[in-house]
Amino acid sequence: MMEISTNEDIAAPSDYVFECLSDFQSFEKAALRRGANVQRVDEAEKLGQGAQWEVGFSFRGKPRDIKVELVEYAPSEQAAYKAIGQGMEAVMQIELVPMSRTRTRMVTTVSMDAKTLSARLLLQSLKLAKGQINKRFEGMMADYARQLEKRHARLT
Repeated sequence: MMEISTNEDIAAPSDYVFECLSDFQSFEKAALRRGANVQRVDEAEKLGQGAQWEVGFSFRGKPRDIKVELVEYAPSEQAAYKAIGQGMEAVMQIELVPMSRTRTRMVTTVSMDAKTLSARLLLQSLKLAKGQINKRFEGMMADYARQLEKRHARLT
């Protein structure tokens, strides 16, 4: 098992941050721009616990297919996604902690576990590069936090 996490303080209220985190159409479009194929597969019209997507992408030169499910959904507080595919299982937990009316701490944790031998080998190579992966993950989350701040500042 491998786990990475980061905290980001965002100059925006938790309701706004959660609303942005729940804008799955923008995430789907961003994934499509990066070459992934994303398709929502559940029957529900409204977003909530149980929403599911099938995602196809290329990683290390090989096509990968995963299923993603929204397993926890508490508006303005937290969301968790479970991704399963290629013998690997990952859970991404996002928790929002209001620091004040205009400031929110976003705590993001990703834990990965291997279910097959080939997945264990992949996970082992990821563990060897954990420092780089953690640094990259922190950078991505910091960039996302700054984008949210800029969008919120334009609205107010």
